[in-house]
Amino acid sequence: MATDIFIIGGGPAGLAAAIAAKQRGFEVTVADGASPPIDKACGEGLMPDGQAALARLGVSIAPEDSHPFRGIRFVSGGLSVDASFPQGPGWGLRRTVLHRAMVAHAEGVGVNLLWNTTVTGLHPDGVRLGNDIVRSRWIVGADGGHSLVRRWAVLDRYCHDRTRFAFRRHYRVAPWSDCMELHWGPKCQIYATPTATDEVCVALISRSPDLRLNEALGAFPELVARLRGAEPSSAERGAISSTRKLRRIYKDRVCLVGDASGAVDAITGEGLHLAFCQASLLADCLVTNDLERYQRQHRVIATHPALMAKLLLTLDWKSSFRQLVMRAFGSDPRLFARMLALHVGTSSTPMDFAGAGLSLGWRMLRA
Repeated sequence: MATDIFIIGGGPAGLAAAIAAKQRGFEVTVADGASPPIDKACGEGLMPDGQAALARLGVSIAPEDSHPFRGIRFVSGGLSVDASFPQGPGWGLRRTVLHRAMVAHAEGVGVNLLWNTTVTGLHPDGVRLGNDIVRSRWIVGADGGHSLVRRWAVLDRYCHDRTRFAFRRHYRVAPWSDCMELHWGPKCQIYATPTATDEVCVALISRSPDLRLNEALGAFPELVARLRGAEPSSAERGAISSTRKLRRIYKDRVCLVGDASGAVDAITGEGLHLAFCQASLLADCLVTNDLERYQRQHRVIATHPALMAKLLLTLDWKSSFRQLVMRAFGSDPRLFARMLALHVGTSSTPMDFAGAGLSLGWRMLRA
């Protein structure tokens, strides 16, 4: 068996890389030890920029399989502020729904999908599947934050690596808001994302691997009141949320994409968008046989989400500081709308960031 590109990992990042490469004429094989649909604990919100990147891959989501939300609402210590996305709503959708849609599209464009298939190592001519060798020109590691491909290729050297922990559960309750809500608490955050007309996804992120949703919810009385009497519609599922930057994301003909290639904290909600953009960039660079360009531009497209993660995690630093920022946003709702536009990439020049930062600083002094 032989293929142009062998992708290890069949989650959204791997499927996006496969679809993008197939669009450019490559023969592509994807292998994953699991079978679809593959689930993952996440906030299950797809921002407008992520929707646009998914559409460029040719993947569509049926309206009945998602639930729109117009923007983001921050809630902290009795204060709240919200703003609408400048270019249409976001989508709340189950990760399994997204995965099914991507699998169907990958099959439709002719990607060779090997489910329940474990790659056991790399080989000078390709990859090992047990005792068999699959020959391939390129090998792409899309096998997540604990990537074996990254370790096999000796690419697991970090500029920095910080970890938080996420837990997610769905509740059978009608959405109470037309926004994705981010509730700030003591050293943790909880997302509430409408995923259907009768379901809300609730996801916790904290620095503690032992903090679970039931315990954390006690610090969020507003959420407790909203969820009172609501039956869980899924089991609690956990995941790692990392902020990770690698020194290198390729070596020879092995390259990395998605969380295998580094990550920004889940607080941004930009993980999927970043993976989709990386996939398209990688496909372009494989056409020109220029992985050094992939290395350079991968860093560029990660800069904006990484900066937003730092800004948002600053609010986790001290509750008094967060409340000061919340009051500043409340005194000028246009400022929060401007920050949201920066967050989803409507405007992202250095002057935009500088201007928003100066405006926020001024409002904080007056708050």
